[in-house]
Amino acid sequence: MAAAQETVRAAQAGVDRAQTVAQTIGALVDAQLRPGADRSRAEAELAAARTQFIQADSAVDVARATLAEFVGGTPAQIAIAAPALTALPPEESAAPLNPGANPRMIEQAATIDEARAELRVLQRTYFPHFYAQASAYSRGSGASTSGDRLGGLNGLAPTTANGALGFSVTFPIFDFASIRSREAVQSARIRAQTAVADQIAVELRAQWNRAAANYAGARRIAANTPIQVKAARDATDQATARYRTGLGNIDSLAEAQRLLTQAEIDDALARLNVWRALLGIAAATGNLDPFLAEVSR
Repeated sequence: MAAAQETVRAAQAGVDRAQTVAQTIGALVDAQLRPGADRSRAEAELAAARTQFIQADSAVDVARATLAEFVGGTPAQIAIAAPALTALPPEESAAPLNPGANPRMIEQAATIDEARAELRVLQRTYFPHFYAQASAYSRGSGASTSGDRLGGLNGLAPTTANGALGFSVTFPIFDFASIRSREAVQSARIRAQTAVADQIAVELRAQWNRAAANYAGARRIAANTPIQVKAARDATDQATARYRTGLGNIDSLAEAQRLLTQAEIDDALARLNVWRALLGIAAATGNLDPFLAEVSR
């Protein structure tokens, strides 16, 4: 969305320049200092510049709708408040990669730990299980051993107590084969999850390497595009002066203006590409906080 907005700004500047040239050429044609074909060419260039602006503006709406899909709400509520994106970030070396700190690796490590814990449980399933058992009870009676009845409240409360204490051992001797098979399956699962962790580490390293290479290249391009813009602006000024003095033609002026508009778009996108590369590095390291802090300044 930021890239589309920067393209809109450059396209609007191109429309303004084309409109100024069209007005200038119209005045020269009216004064019969230039042929009428020049006015037609200038109007065609103005229409082309307006078309480029409309396309860029539509790209902003599409990007806003896409952003609304991820953050919620309607596209009309979406706006960017990150002026730092229009300037180059401070030049600094790429953040080092620590695969173990990436959330993907942390999640995979937890999966491996879970599988190992399940294996430890299985390995202890074949051990003997020891149980201590105890019971206690008491009773009350309203009769004596001779058969006589005891009067009053006798028998309402326990008067005779007894207890038992026991010890038992269980051993799953017939489950040996099935337990060993389950342990083999669990061990294979651990090896598979460990291999997945190794693959994730390789992918993160490759992702970081690509992002670092993109960052270095984006920095070099961003250092070159201001030179391109200055040269295109000087060429446009010279073509305009030559045309007004009759030493140049409308084709040279139109071409110079198109090159200037494209150079301004390239310059804006070059700065954004540096930010995009920094975001790629932050994503590979698994920590977006430094990137977000830099953008929010």
